[in-house]
Amino acid sequence: MQESHDHGRAPVDVSDHAHADRHADRHADRHADKHADKHADKHAGHSVAMFRRKFWVALALTVPTLVWGEMIPGVLGFTPPAVPGARWIPVLFGSAVFFFGGWVFLRGAASELSDRRPGMMTLISLAISVAFLFSVAVTFGLVGGMTLWWELASLVTIMLLGHWMEMRSINQAEGALKALAKLLPDLATRVQGEHLEDVAVAELREGDLVLVRPGTAVPADGQVADGRSEVNESLVTGESRPVLKEPGAAVIAGTVNGDGSLRVTVTRTGDRTALAGIMRLVSQAQSSKSRAQVLADRAAFYLTLVAVGAAILTAVVWVLVGAEPAFVVERVVTVLVIACPHALGLAVPLVIAISTTMGAQNGLLVRDRRGLEEARNLTTVVFDKTGTLTLGEHRVVAMRTAEGLSEDDALRLAAALEHDAEHPVARAIVQSAADRKLTVAASTDFTAIPGHGVQATVEGRALAGGGPNLLRRLGVEPDARFAEFVAASAARGDGIIHLVEGTRILAAFAVADAVRPESSEAIRNLHERGIEVAMLTGDAQAVADAVATSLGIDTVFAQVLPEQKVERIRALQAEGKRVAMVGDGINDAAALAASDCGIAVGAGTDVAVEAGDIVLVRSDPRDVPRIITLSAATYRKMVQNLWWAAGYNVVAIPLAAGVLMPWGVVLSPAIGAVLMSLSTVIVALNAQLLRRTRL
Repeated sequence: MQESHDHGRAPVDVSDHAHADRHADRHADRHADKHADKHADKHAGHSVAMFRRKFWVALALTVPTLVWGEMIPGVLGFTPPAVPGARWIPVLFGSAVFFFGGWVFLRGAASELSDRRPGMMTLISLAISVAFLFSVAVTFGLVGGMTLWWELASLVTIMLLGHWMEMRSINQAEGALKALAKLLPDLATRVQGEHLEDVAVAELREGDLVLVRPGTAVPADGQVADGRSEVNESLVTGESRPVLKEPGAAVIAGTVNGDGSLRVTVTRTGDRTALAGIMRLVSQAQSSKSRAQVLADRAAFYLTLVAVGAAILTAVVWVLVGAEPAFVVERVVTVLVIACPHALGLAVPLVIAISTTMGAQNGLLVRDRRGLEEARNLTTVVFDKTGTLTLGEHRVVAMRTAEGLSEDDALRLAAALEHDAEHPVARAIVQSAADRKLTVAASTDFTAIPGHGVQATVEGRALAGGGPNLLRRLGVEPDARFAEFVAASAARGDGIIHLVEGTRILAAFAVADAVRPESSEAIRNLHERGIEVAMLTGDAQAVADAVATSLGIDTVFAQVLPEQKVERIRALQAEGKRVAMVGDGINDAAALAASDCGIAVGAGTDVAVEAGDIVLVRSDPRDVPRIITLSAATYRKMVQNLWWAAGYNVVAIPLAAGVLMPWGVVLSPAIGAVLMSLSTVIVALNAQLLRRTRL
């Protein structure tokens, strides 16, 4: 958690996109390969470029098939140019389209059948194979009828176009991996004594000192050794404001330095960096299956069986009524094509890819899709206190000053007095003054008084600081105003330190684990959604109640040991509540795992955290309502796509079978392919609308 306390934000950053295209491709391709291995679906081993190339070649081959075929001349009433062997042009070019363009579908069908999971590729292969074999048989006089060369060529070309568009949509959604990979530079400037040398990032080792010039990207995770600058964390965390980095602050590989110069000690490189961890989580989440995906896969499988059955039934019925063989084959091919579960297969994965990308770009890293899916149903959110609702660091949370002394002046004097002290309370005062951007003077004659406090001269004034023991040592008695303040602070469990000049108390400071500035807004947003908020902490009841009261938390569980947190979560679930646990992922691991949705915060520099379904990069509790928004929007798009994909087939299959033939409505295989592709485009466009959701 140490790194996450730097200004309450986990340092993860954006980069100069002009850097390292080659490096980005290498990283992205490696993660894409892992994704393909885990998710060996219909597009495993395929690429946008492959479908694009096959489409344009198939289109060029289809044009002669149409010109010298039977449909275009008949419809447009023109005679194609007379060339030797013209009757063989549709045969040759149609066959070329089948083998060149259709081979990808035949291979996909073989893979599906070997896995005993027939699906979209199986239906497409059946359709084009039936059309091809029938046309060959007619061409060589083995059966009577009309060839389907132009229909076959058109069908394959349209299917290639549809798959090209689908692959483009998926790749755009999964482009988060390449965008993240582009954050890393190719070279780093390593400092060796007085010498600087440019080395490949891969050559960096832990302990190396690197120079990060203004405007350049940090090459590896590290800690600022010297310098002062601001960085931009917007691409990964969604935080648009630059974050100040000073000596001791953690920086992350990919961070773009601002106007200052930094010298950074490398702490993690390569696959151990936070950026690499984020890329792993994005890849894993995009390849994981939610309940909706399992449902869609099962529906696609059964739809394939229904389509094959419908095709067989169509053939039997039309043969019994005496239809021409070519017409029967056309109906069968059209049914097989139009029933392809293309849209159904795309309905959920594309939404998953887009929502995961949106989450990563907003600092919400999804480890388990099911956790995100559950978030929309939450009724209770349980927060750990320390490091989650609070900073996990002490600050001045309240103060009382003497008449005529402003709070800023009192804090400025106390910070100067305590600057050289090592006690945590002293550091809290110094940091609180820094948070207010107060100018603190240097002190002289500093002396620590063991067990009592410190004394020093500040701006010519002899000052002392400490707790009740210091007041007794100096013989100082607090007046009613200070006594009342001290009693109230002590009741909350706050630490008290006094600022004394001579025998006069100038100020009293209450020091405690400071509540995050964002916590109040987070609780308010959850309440507006009708969600109950609880707090779980091992702190004393008085301390917990004080934090809960200031934030408006509904239920408080105080003095709870780490092993007892799971019991509290399960007790809430036993009441029928859908519970999210929000914690730091360390001593809250068991509770995170037991909850319906485990949310780990403060993990921006350790995104490999194994606890929790979702990781909040920014340690910002306001991201919890954003998770619920993303969950609801994602589920809504999934349902819309599934209804469209299923409903389309209910109407399309009967039309393809020819039920409206008596009224003159007949769909050709090519029109069936257009309708099937159109349904896929609609699903893809609807999924893209998810990007308009405001988190």
